[in-house]
Amino acid sequence: MTSLATALFGRRTRRRWIHLILGGALAMPYVFVGSVAVGPLFGDKTFFGSFGAQLSAFAVGLPLAAITALFPLTRPMSVAAVRALCAVPDESLADGPARTRAARGRTVAWFTLHLGLGGVISGMSLALPPFAAFLVALPFVPALRDDSTGPPPFFDEPWWLVLSPVAGLLSFAALAACAAAAGGLLARWAPGLLGPTPADRLAAAERRAADLAVRNRLARELHDSVGHALSAVTLQASAARRVLDHDPEFVREALAAIEETTRRTVGELDAVLGVLREGDGARPTAPAPTLGADLDGLLRRTRAGGLRVSATVDADPDTLPPQVSREAYRIVQEALSNALRHGGDATSVTLRVAVVGTELTVTAENPLPARSPASRPGGGHGLRGIADRARLLGGTAGAGPRDGTWRLDVRLPLKDERVERQQ
Repeated sequence: MTSLATALFGRRTRRRWIHLILGGALAMPYVFVGSVAVGPLFGDKTFFGSFGAQLSAFAVGLPLAAITALFPLTRPMSVAAVRALCAVPDESLADGPARTRAARGRTVAWFTLHLGLGGVISGMSLALPPFAAFLVALPFVPALRDDSTGPPPFFDEPWWLVLSPVAGLLSFAALAACAAAAGGLLARWAPGLLGPTPADRLAAAERRAADLAVRNRLARELHDSVGHALSAVTLQASAARRVLDHDPEFVREALAAIEETTRRTVGELDAVLGVLREGDGARPTAPAPTLGADLDGLLRRTRAGGLRVSATVDADPDTLPPQVSREAYRIVQEALSNALRHGGDATSVTLRVAVVGTELTVTAENPLPARSPASRPGGGHGLRGIADRARLLGGTAGAGPRDGTWRLDVRLPLKDERVERQQ
């Protein structure tokens, strides 16, 4: 009995009942239009005349509802109502307007079913409760059996007076059962009629891929800018501490480099966070670093930490495409960071940036450390970031041991459709 009562009057059933009543309310304007059309055929001058006129008005109104269901907002509103009231899993329902003819057809079918079943249950909900209450009260209120109220003659029969309360309770139970069944059917049909189509799944996958790309880009920018700054500052402070007593001039240079590095990193961090603000229509407040404007400062700050850097630039950085210049700067920055992390401030780096044909090449070499970046536990993020940057521009990146050195070789095309689209 408890399970039956829950099925008929439980919270989920009541919410689905409300969903049906909502469908009945949405059906009313269409039924009014239908009653205007069929009323003269039945000789009725009111909106609701005979029962046949009401059914005819309902039959005329539903096709009108089906036509209006073609509007784009129909599916989002229907999905919102189902999610709120029908206890249907979110992932089984589509988001946004229908994109294909088949999806629009299923939306029309859903809207028509919702309004049709909702209209029937709403009519029953208006008519049956007063009638059930009348039957329950009939044996106890003699005035209800008065001829002036117009009840059938058998209402005065003793057997009917005994069965009348039972009939009233059964009428109300029948209403609850019909509402529960109709609500359950709509909840079962909702995933099929309002569920995602292949086009919806493809659009959702594209949105997830775009979100993942933004996250990966943000992680890559943070790793390259903040990670390099932390590595440089750590080594600069370590080098200054070792010579604090006998080389104060170097200490002053190291402290100045630390100050410049941290100030510069704050600006770069603001530019990195601009990646997130771009999604909200905001513009980054600091420009991203480039080879032309920032390479000299990067080399100066790196050398201040004790790393010996021999740099050769056989290209005019100011003439490079902006996107290539920005990505190449990050690649050089990560190459120096790797040398700092794995070789320490006593190592040396040979850096060469050149234009070869239609490509910008970035080559970095440093003595092979005891443990290479590729084999460092938990490492390799920087190398993957370099490879990602090169791949996004249509270029290539390779890194590995060669003749006793660790060599990074990156090639970025100067003219590529992907580069032009990203600028």
